Amino acid sequence: MSNHSIQKSQAELAELFRAGLTTGVGRSVKHESADKHVSGEAVYVDDRLEFPNQLHVYARTSDRAHARITRIDTTPCYAIPGVAIAITSKDVPGQLDIGAVAPGDPLLADGLVEFVGQPVIAVGADTLENARKAAMAAIIEYEDLEPVLDVEEALRKKHFVLESHQHRIGDSQAKLDTAPRRLQGKLHIGGQEHFYLETQISSVMPTEDGGMIVYTSTQNATEVQKLVAEVLGVAMHKVVIDMRRMGGGFGGKETQAASPACLCAVIAHLTGRPTKMRLPRMEDMSMTGKRHPFYVEYDVGFDDNGLLHGIQIELAGNCGYSPDLSGSIVDRAMFHSDNAYFLGNATINGHRCKTNTASNTAYRGFGGPQGMVAIEQIMDHIARNLGKDPLEVRKTNYYGKTDRNITHYYQTVEHNLLDEMTADLEASCEYSKRREEIRAYNAKSPVLKKGLSMTPVKFGISFTASFLNQAGALVHIYTDGSIHLNHGGTEMGQGLNTKVAQVVAEVFQVDISRIQITATNTDKVPNTSPTAASSGTDLNGKAAQNAAETIKQRLVDFLVREHKVTPEDIEFRNGQVRIRDEFMSFDAVVQQAYFAQVSLSSTGFYRTPKIYYDRSKAAGRPFYYFAYGMACSEVIVDTLTGEYKMLRTDILHDVGASLNPAIDIGQVEGAFVQGMGWLTTEELVWNNKGKLMTSGPASYKIPAIADMPLDLRVKLVENRKNPEDTVFHSKAVGEPPFMLGIAVWCAIKDAVASLADYREQPDIDAPATPERVLWGVEQMRKLRSTAKAVASEAVEPA
Repeated sequence: MSNHSIQKSQAELAELFRAGLTTGVGRSVKHESADKHVSGEAVYVDDRLEFPNQLHVYARTSDRAHARITRIDTTPCYAIPGVAIAITSKDVPGQLDIGAVAPGDPLLADGLVEFVGQPVIAVGADTLENARKAAMAAIIEYEDLEPVLDVEEALRKKHFVLESHQHRIGDSQAKLDTAPRRLQGKLHIGGQEHFYLETQISSVMPTEDGGMIVYTSTQNATEVQKLVAEVLGVAMHKVVIDMRRMGGGFGGKETQAASPACLCAVIAHLTGRPTKMRLPRMEDMSMTGKRHPFYVEYDVGFDDNGLLHGIQIELAGNCGYSPDLSGSIVDRAMFHSDNAYFLGNATINGHRCKTNTASNTAYRGFGGPQGMVAIEQIMDHIARNLGKDPLEVRKTNYYGKTDRNITHYYQTVEHNLLDEMTADLEASCEYSKRREEIRAYNAKSPVLKKGLSMTPVKFGISFTASFLNQAGALVHIYTDGSIHLNHGGTEMGQGLNTKVAQVVAEVFQVDISRIQITATNTDKVPNTSPTAASSGTDLNGKAAQNAAETIKQRLVDFLVREHKVTPEDIEFRNGQVRIRDEFMSFDAVVQQAYFAQVSLSSTGFYRTPKIYYDRSKAAGRPFYYFAYGMACSEVIVDTLTGEYKMLRTDILHDVGASLNPAIDIGQVEGAFVQGMGWLTTEELVWNNKGKLMTSGPASYKIPAIADMPLDLRVKLVENRKNPEDTVFHSKAVGEPPFMLGIAVWCAIKDAVASLADYREQPDIDAPATPERVLWGVEQMRKLRSTAKAVASEAVEPA
């Protein structure tokens, strides 16, 4: 490549220079693994060649929600052929607890079990089936204790994993007491199974110095490194994490990928044999946490226009048995309990409720969606009370651009796009016309009822734990002009590697085909933050940009010295470099720089500016910026069965200056459907013993192609760079569009509310399964009958 390019004439080089780059930022570059994904050639942890003498691990889990362990006998395990070892908590050589932030998550139960599915023993054998048979042969005896399985009971008993927290601005109680109108309500919001295609998995190889190489499917390489080191009782530098790609994560592999990795590491350490653990689907769903279910109570005061006067919201997150990330998740629900609306006088209380279920964990949106569902329920409730169009009430309460722009945690809402995006989508989707048409249709249709709803999204971008807002990267240029890129983010199908490669390609002005991204590896980039909070590209893209610009500056400095020109005389473009009136290929410049002993390798680092939050004052700037979105959804409901169909959804979403429009639109579409699934079909059910009954695809329904809106229209906001100094002025896109699915839930309730002439808000908890929709239909019909009876009595003569 390099010799051919060096031999090009000045005319040819000049022509290439003028052609411009086609694979830098702002272009719809294909996902770097797209061909491998569709051909099945992409290598995941389970596709790696097995090591000789490898063990497979199966964990025997608790069948009790809350009990003392009175006896464990692993002797029968060894009667099964192929068994190498059976371990309990006593066999862990280092620290037993693998809690992510606060303690409470023993690797194996230590005298006490606190949920059905909690690992008690682990067996390593020559096959997974032999390991399973052996684990089930162990004798485990319990003394039952009383479990807490209901979030309302936990809230009432103040049975918490962490203390509660409050956001407060103004005097909500005084404003409630004097408001012209006042409403109270409550709402249950269900959890959600991650249902990543690749279940939790790790494969480890012990090293000669007492350490471990860990191949794992994780969003958080450094955390797995730290916890593996701790359970082994060694320093972190003994443990190397290698993570090329995940078959989906959605937050479920931010903390809970650590358990299989640590169990493998302990067994590998004790046996000296390579070890692998892959959870079967049912075990994965039973052992791991979900999106936090929430219970919400609200009290809201408002005027005849629907303008909020005062509001109080109680947000009770069902955390499961341990803290995990619940502190930050409930915080984010509180931060987003305003969504797009100026609350003015508000008190928001967040409670972290402990129940005897698997510890709930991160999930796309990280608590934000639950807070937003609560306030969107409130907006609809106000609209029904006033007999107004819910969109009118929403717009009445939007944050302003110059006033009414302070959140309940005292951050100023800057660069607000809500008004113009609403106006844009309202016009393009013909909201007013369709609203009138739907009212006319419903008036004539006794069974089928249509619903329409337009809901906004304002989502804060940054980790609420400020120290996580940092990232590193590593860039090498080899002497043939090819580029090696490594960063601390993890690829789970979302296109992070592609975007970061585009950033580096843009800096050097070379084609992306020159750039090879390798597996996330703690040997190369240490102390990584999890790929979460929609920050993957924001953080790692900036770090890679920093590394690339460092090398590019060295090349510029070299050319200035070598050719006796000024920096302004040098321009990189489309794989060529112009040096005043002379042209050189990028490869030739790299070779010259190497012979001149210029370093062609650099680390890069980035930390998000402006972020702070004073928890003692419940005030600060926890978010660097906000991403905005709008969705309008239309549904049709069968009032005899509660079944419904998505007819049309129009989406307008803000990604700043898009790094890759194709990937961004894909993220918006996928996030919307996942959010829609959470609020419609995805129902988690536990029995009265705390056992998860929806533990596989036969009983847990994620959206399929037939559940998609028949007409889905997605558009990105154009010509709107992020005013903040993000990577090429883009905005995060991973989580914000998830909340667009709330429009579907609101549209279903809108259809049901038509049965009472839109004057009552149906009590339809999330997810709005057909059963719950039917209950809402029955509720509206009863209210309508009661209203008619009252009206009839009022007109009868005395």
